[in-house]
Parts: sequence; structure tokens; C-alpha cells
Amino acid sequence: MQDNATEVTAAGIARLAGVGRAAVSNWRRRHADFPKPVGGTETSPSFALAEVEAWLRKQGKLAEVPLRERVWQQLAGHPEGPLTALVHTGCVLLLIHERPTVWLDASAGSDARLAAMLPGALEQVLTPRFGGAPGRAVHSGRSRGAAEAVNGPLSVNTGDAGGSANATPTDADVNAATDAEGVNAALTNPAVNSSPTTQPVNTPPTVHSGPTVHDTPPGAPAPTTPQATLTTSVTPVTPVTPVTPALRPPTGPQLLPSVPLLRGAAELAAEVGARQTFEFLLGRHLDANPRQYTLTPAELAGLMADLAGPARTVLDPACGTGALLRAVDTRPDQELYAQDSAPELAALSALRLALHSRAAVRGAAGDTLRADAYPELRADAVLCHPPFNERNWGHDELAYDPRWEYGFPARTESELAWVQHALARLADGGTAVLLMPPAAASRRSGRRIRADLLRRGALRAVVALPVGAAPPYNIPLHLWVLRRPDRAPATPEVLLVDTGRFAGEGRGGPDWEAVREAVTDAWRAFARAGRLAEAPGLARSVPVIELLDDDVDLAPARHLPPAAVADGAEQLTQVRERLGATLRLTADLTPPPADPAPPPRWPLTTVGELARGGALVMRTGGNGGHARVPVLTDHDVLAGTAPSGSLPESEEEAVLTEPGDVVVPVLGGGSVARVIDDATGGAALGRNLVLLRPDGTALDPWFLAGFLRGTANNRQASSYASTATRLDVRRLQLPRLPLEEQRRYGARFRALDEFERALRHASRLGEQLVRGMYDGLTDGTVAPD
Repeated sequence: MQDNATEVTAAGIARLAGVGRAAVSNWRRRHADFPKPVGGTETSPSFALAEVEAWLRKQGKLAEVPLRERVWQQLAGHPEGPLTALVHTGCVLLLIHERPTVWLDASAGSDARLAAMLPGALEQVLTPRFGGAPGRAVHSGRSRGAAEAVNGPLSVNTGDAGGSANATPTDADVNAATDAEGVNAALTNPAVNSSPTTQPVNTPPTVHSGPTVHDTPPGAPAPTTPQATLTTSVTPVTPVTPVTPALRPPTGPQLLPSVPLLRGAAELAAEVGARQTFEFLLGRHLDANPRQYTLTPAELAGLMADLAGPARTVLDPACGTGALLRAVDTRPDQELYAQDSAPELAALSALRLALHSRAAVRGAAGDTLRADAYPELRADAVLCHPPFNERNWGHDELAYDPRWEYGFPARTESELAWVQHALARLADGGTAVLLMPPAAASRRSGRRIRADLLRRGALRAVVALPVGAAPPYNIPLHLWVLRRPDRAPATPEVLLVDTGRFAGEGRGGPDWEAVREAVTDAWRAFARAGRLAEAPGLARSVPVIELLDDDVDLAPARHLPPAAVADGAEQLTQVRERLGATLRLTADLTPPPADPAPPPRWPLTTVGELARGGALVMRTGGNGGHARVPVLTDHDVLAGTAPSGSLPESEEEAVLTEPGDVVVPVLGGGSVARVIDDATGGAALGRNLVLLRPDGTALDPWFLAGFLRGTANNRQASSYASTATRLDVRRLQLPRLPLEEQRRYGARFRALDEFERALRHASRLGEQLVRGMYDGLTDGTVAPD
């Protein structure tokens, strides 16, 4: 069923038709019958999706809207916003995944009937998946009932549309429910953000009620009053921020506007699967809003899960979109605990994890440091990508919190508060892995806590990641590996690893395979023996006593010896020889003097006309694809380098390149086109790239690429925003020439491309030689004579 209320922006229309936004603007100016805006603003209008689809099909610009695209446009144009739409869709996809026959029965009737039946059906699925008692509570002083009050079972509020999923409501029931509540009555408080009217299910007990001997912050006098009197005088310290369940089943009136989207998502799930459908929609939403979320790359999440090792109970106290818990290897009877201060993210994480595995999922929404949802939990592993540089983390109200076992964190040391929270939620011998800013390893305000972590054997390793491993991409972040000590180490040492050498060029990201191999090999060897043989420039284990100076600086680069001198000198010699050979090749490839010629009067055509005539096929880069497929990025095309990117893992079919394809970047304003060779063929096409696949009997690829690079050609086909330039590839022009004449031009363009690649290679080698010489002269490994 098509949703006539779904709206689509100009960017969405461009995606539907496979064109640039400039083309959509031209259509609006040139065609009087183009659909009129139905919403949005004057500068960013929105249009009815059904009207746009009909117009595109009438103009021959669209045969059929792909199902994936229609579902995405319905989600993006949802009246309550894409986050509410994602939660509704995830709930239904979980129902389809767990109980497909219930969905088939509920969806057989009208939209109103479906909306009325869904809450009861969802209750049957959501309660067993997200409810239940905590996995392992070790504080025997708390009764079982109190423990359940902390972690479950999940409270279910089905509103007026409750009841069994198999009970068919009458039309009178459906109309009464709709009239009583109104279609949008409950949407002012979406299910994700709504708080129960009774006591919240996950509200923790009062764990901050009074200090003990170890709770006194540095510099405060030791308490002298009896414990009972002290508790009475301090309680309550501050109101505890409430914790709510991550997911509450939406009511019938809330679901009614989502029904067309839910039917489309179910149709897509029948093709590709429920999990893949949710991953596609979530990935598309995250990709469309890159500034709203701080994501953990899949490769980094996998590395952190490897360092934590196999675990039955795993906690992520700042779960975000659930990437870290999703990377954990599945085990029988596994329990995953997630909490996030953003209710929408907590709900999406819970749904994502439930669709990903059969593990029991426990989710909560709330500020972890102020209102811990799992105070009784003692997990086998904790994975965390905490928010960085937060000053309002609860410093004033949490001064007497029992989690500060290693010292009270300063206001500027929010990351050390997260470290101690992770240790407090670990079972003895459990492992925590946290992503940390490099400043946390060296700031003077945190040196006392770092020293205590070292002395007591809690901090086991610090790994410096390459630049570009995770946002912010311009900073080399650290991984801290911690273990809750079950006994004091006899001769404590700490593993320090620096993987900066594996940084990639430009925006391509690091060599994750090399990073993962180096880090996991060093960690496993260190974990077995408690020490590691020195690997110059890469890793070593350092006795704790060497680090306990005035600074307690844990930055690996400060404690690792440089690479072996012989290797460095030998490398410089090799680079110099390669540079000499490349410069000689560049001289040989220098184009001959140009012969003047009168301006030709060729008949011209455009890429769009050639595509409509079948002389070439035009494809745009995707937003997801199968794992472990190298991705050709726009930066790779501009820099002339090998594929270096990656796409979010999904079942979306990636566009794979073939030898002879021509790839053109659409952003940046540069006149660039690249012909795919045998070495690059098979890579997936990245974002902001357009692929042109010419028919070899009509078009020479080098002729096509050469004329697309003309400066004047690019200028007339570009549109300009306030901060960016976008190329409309369909408007690029080239002359109509016989195939033999095309090949003459193509041979010359190919020779120019070889010369350009040789120049770039010589430039990179020259920079490498200069950098190596500076480093060798300054560290004494190269003599000045």
C-alpha cells in the first residue's frame, strides 16, 4: 500500500532518480507539471512521494521505485520523525523474525485493525526478549525481589489496544479505540521517551545514600561519626536521575501513522530478512545524519571485542547504536546489558541486538554515571566508548559514590569516572576495554588515579590507535584494557602498544587487518606470560615501577624504543632507489610538444543522452554492502590510490566495479575521472561517486574519461552551494566521434594518465624520503656526512 502522506525532499527525489540535486532543481523550473511542495520550508521544500513517483514514471525517468527506496522514504518522511519510525519498524521486524505467523494474521485486515492488534502481539515478543532478572548478582544482602526491581521484568503498557495477538477486534472496537484516543493522541510522548506512571522498572536502589570509609574524596577529613549517624545525615545526597526501560511497546494510536511503513518493511524483510532490513534502515539513517551521532567503526568494535575475549555477560554502559555489543562473539545463555542516556539510542540498540542474536538483551535509558541501571551486575566483560571531555558528568553530586575505588575523579576527568564505573561492574578477573582520548593517559589531574590503577594491577594495557581509527579522526585515540584484580600481581607489568605506523593515507582509514593482528598477538602473548619481549617501535611490557613517576604518563610513544637503526637506514636506501627509478620513468613519459590545431566543430552529446540511448550504464555509489569488500572512495579517485574504504555491513547489494568502467566524483569541484583497471576491478563503489559503464562497441572508456575531465565541461555541469560544489554527471558533454577516432584520443588520454600516476608516485616517495631523512638526522640514526 502506498502512503500518500509520505513526503520526500529534493535530495530524496535525486536519490530516487539517480541524479544530482541540480537536476531536480532544473526539473522544477522547466516542467510546469512538476509536483508542488506540500511541506518543508521555502528553501528546503518537501513533496508528496506518490506524486513524485507518478511524475518521474510519466517522464520516463523512473520505471519503478525500488522497494528499499520506497521504505526508506516512508521512514524519513514519517510525521513523528525517523527515530520514532525506526523504533516502530524495529519492533515489527522483531515480531516478524520471532513469530511470522502472528504478523501474517494481524496484517491481513485493514490498517486500523493492524494498529489495534499490534500492541498485544508485540507484548508477546518484547517481554520475553527484554524482560527477566539480571544475569549474575553477587551482593547476597539484596533479596531476589529487590534485584528484579532493578533489572526486570519489562513493564508493558499496551494502552487501549491490548489483548491477545490472535484475537481479532471488531470494527466497533477499532473505531472506538481510534475515536477515544485519536490517531495522534499519544504521539506527543513517543514510546521511546515515555515514562511509566508507576515506579520505573529499572530505577536503581539508593546506592549513593551515604559514604563509607573508602568514599571520602581526596582532601576531605575522615568521618568520625558512627556509620548509622553518617548515613542519616547525608541521605539523600542528590535526587537520582530516573532510569526507564529501553523499550516500551507502542500503543495502537501511536502505530497507526506507521502502518504503511510497517507493511513496506515487512515486504522488504520477506526479500532480504528482518535483521538485514533493520540494519539497512538504521545504517541509512545514521549515514544521512553524520553530525548527530558519534559512531564506533565496525573494525574497531571487533578489535575491542577480541581484546575482551569470550564472555557470557557483557555490559556497554554507553551503548549508542549497539556496535560494541553486536561485535561480541555469541555464546550459549549469553546476556547483553546496554544503557544510554539517549532513550532513542537505547531502544534502537536493544532492537538491533535482539535481531542480531538469541542472547538475552537487557536495555535501559538513563544517565549511567548518575543513575546506574545495573548496580548489582558483575559482568564478565565491559565494552565502552564513553563521551569525551564532559564536565557535567556528575562531579558534584557523586562525591561519595562507592565506585570511586581508585580515587575521586576531577571535574575534567570524566573518562576516569567511566573507567572506574566499568571496573565496578566487572566480576573478579573480568576484562574491560574502553576507547579513550590520548589526553587521559597524560593529564596531570588524573595522575593519582592512573597510579592507583597501575599499583593494584587493574590497568593491563594501553594501545595507541592510528590516526583515523574513530571520530574525532584527526586524533590518535587509545584503548585501555583493564581487569578487575582477583589477586595482586607478583611482578606487575603493563603492555604498551603503538600502532601509529598502520595509519592510512588521507581519509581511507588505517590498515585494520595489520592493526588487529599486531594488537591481538601482543595482548595474547602478554596475557599468557605477564610480560612481552620488546618489539621496537611497536610494543613492549613496562614494569609498573618505571611508570610511577611524577607524571604517570601512559602514552605508549613515550616508552617505546624506535625501530631498529639498521632497518631504518636500509629503508631509506630502498626509498631513494625507487624514487630515482620513478623519476626516470616520469622523464620518459613526459608528453611531447603540443601541436596547434584549429578549434573543431564537433556535434556534442551528453552523458544523460548516452545513458538513455543504451551506450552506457550509469550507477551511483551505495551506503552499505557485504563485509570485507574493498571500497573505492572519492578520495581514492582524487588521489589515484588503491581502494581504501569500507561500507557499513548490510545486505544491500553493493555496486562492484569492472575493468573499463569510468568513475567520477560528484563533490569537490575537481575535474577528475578514473578508468578502472584490472587491479581495482571488483571493488565496491563508495559514496559521492558515479560509475559509467560504456558499451565497448560504441564508446572507448579512455576517450570518455578524457573528455569528462575538461575544465570547461565540468564548470558548465556543476552547481554551487554555499560551501560545496556538486557535479551533475548527466550534463557532462563529449563529442560524437567514430569509434576509431575515439580510440586515437583514448590512447593519448591513457598516456597522460600514466604520466600523472608516475608524478604522484614520485611525489609520495619524495615526501617519504624527506621525512625519513629528517627523522634519521634528528634521532642520530643517520650521519650528517
